[in-house]
Amino acid sequence: MPPLQNPNTGRMEIRTRKAAVAGYFYPASKTQLIREISGFLGQVPDLPENGPLKGLIVPHAGYRYSGQVAAYAYALLRANPGKWEKIVAIGPAHTLLTHRLAADPNDYWETPMGKVKILHDGFPVQEAAHIQEHCLEVQLPFLQHVLGDFRLLPLIGGRIDPRACCHAIENALDEESLLLVSSDLSHYYDYETASELDHATCRAIEELDVECMEQQGVACGKIPILIAMEIARRNGWSCRLLHYRNSGDVSRDRESVVGYGSFAFFQA
Repeated sequence: MPPLQNPNTGRMEIRTRKAAVAGYFYPASKTQLIREISGFLGQVPDLPENGPLKGLIVPHAGYRYSGQVAAYAYALLRANPGKWEKIVAIGPAHTLLTHRLAADPNDYWETPMGKVKILHDGFPVQEAAHIQEHCLEVQLPFLQHVLGDFRLLPLIGGRIDPRACCHAIENALDEESLLLVSSDLSHYYDYETASELDHATCRAIEELDVECMEQQGVACGKIPILIAMEIARRNGWSCRLLHYRNSGDVSRDRESVVGYGSFAFFQA
């Protein structure tokens, strides 16, 4: 979608989505944000690779709770020698019920780390699905810190058929693209129940067991995860869990927790 023309001046206007959750999900100060991300990345041990990196699943809660889990995925991305010019990011709809895989009409997204060029790639645009949505925004500071310059295709998936979307996503990917799925796992169970449910979900994802994930998997980004799993099966990718914990490991409140996992997809 081209920039909009200002009816008063006749000039093409560059549209920028301002950060919606800076200061809430992650620090609003660039200095503090860099310090926090660097601290998370510094605690990640060396991670073995299983082939060329093709995709990631990363949690999207406030950095206090899920930032360290997310750092495992981004540390692997930083260590990977690929030139990542384009990130195809898919997340679930938290703020608007939508029945499509919706792109954003803006030309840039802005965080305290700066601006990122936004792509549309022919997907239908629905700004309302993105304007207050946090699941993709929280990934940007990590991506900006690790990659520097890149372009982003942000997609929000609501009530859609995961298999029906795979072909369009595959067409948006190339050798310089990374598929990124934003998803937390179980929500608001007690610690033991959440751990049991999440470990079953993690097994289904690692084994690319789409049928099990459809029937038993518990994740707020279940549809985006299923899209990634189906693409992985079609293209011969493998999947590995990088790290798991839940909010109870951070807050020590074990009565009602949210689960977080980072995963990587590799070309076999």
